Amino acid sequence: MDKNLALEFVRVTEAAAIESAKHIGKGDGKAADGAAVEAMRQRFNAIDFSGTIVIGEGKKDEAPELYVGEKLGNGNGPEMDIAVDPLECTDSVAYGRYNAIAVIATGPKGSLMQAPDTYMEKLAVGPKAKDVIDIDAPIQETIVKVARALGKDVSDVTVSMLDRPRHDELIRTIRSTGARIRLVTDGDIAIAVATCVAESPIDILVGSGGSAESVLASVALKILGGNMLTRFAPRNDADREEMVKLGLQEGKIYGIEDLAKGNELTFTATGVIDGPLLKGVVFNPDHITTHSVVMRSVSGTIRHLETQHRLSSSS
Repeated sequence: MDKNLALEFVRVTEAAAIESAKHIGKGDGKAADGAAVEAMRQRFNAIDFSGTIVIGEGKKDEAPELYVGEKLGNGNGPEMDIAVDPLECTDSVAYGRYNAIAVIATGPKGSLMQAPDTYMEKLAVGPKAKDVIDIDAPIQETIVKVARALGKDVSDVTVSMLDRPRHDELIRTIRSTGARIRLVTDGDIAIAVATCVAESPIDILVGSGGSAESVLASVALKILGGNMLTRFAPRNDADREEMVKLGLQEGKIYGIEDLAKGNELTFTATGVIDGPLLKGVVFNPDHITTHSVVMRSVSGTIRHLETQHRLSSSS
């Protein structure tokens, strides 16, 4: 993939992050998400490529913008799959909480899994522990193996998951090992990717969360050398019917190569509110500062960008 195209996508996430950040703490998640969607869509359609959303805001009749199957770009250039979350952690922005990003993953046509909008069990780790995980193993065993791979004591391992009642028993079990826990209200994309960042406090992501987030995170994890194992946990028969249509199996374990195929992938994210992966948007009198990451699998490059967006004198 053209590196210039990858860098074009960061302008898309920057625009979405800035517009959604204007709604931080104002209590209206829909307005924040809508602002991110509109900004992202406009920027996408100015880029020379032919994209199709395979992971998006929902089906066409459920989301007015950025729906699964929507075409983006000006139609010139390569055909590409797009996985997108214009604003991950909508509630975090609405209520001024920790961790929110605007995020895009792309690849050639057919490279990204088309997953129904349901839940997945997931287990993610960074490069040093990528070969020691088993989604069917007891979490106690996983923690011990990851600690050994990282050269840490179990008590120094930090496990993260979404703060949900469905994880109560899992939390009790992890605590019994002596490992540390970081609960997050929303946003397991950033948490999964943070397992690959040396300066991050997160060593393991575990538990269940959205399937869309699994596909997005898998691209970054693959580029960074980490690992993710997943298994669908459909909520109802409608989810199961959708899985059948897409040729997916309920009990099957899907690895990182199933979620994101090939070596021409990109992952781009811009922080909206400070989190484990990126700092948030900062508004200044004459400029806006954003913090982003751009990853390309073909070259293995990871670019961290701090950008100042100058405001016009009339603003």
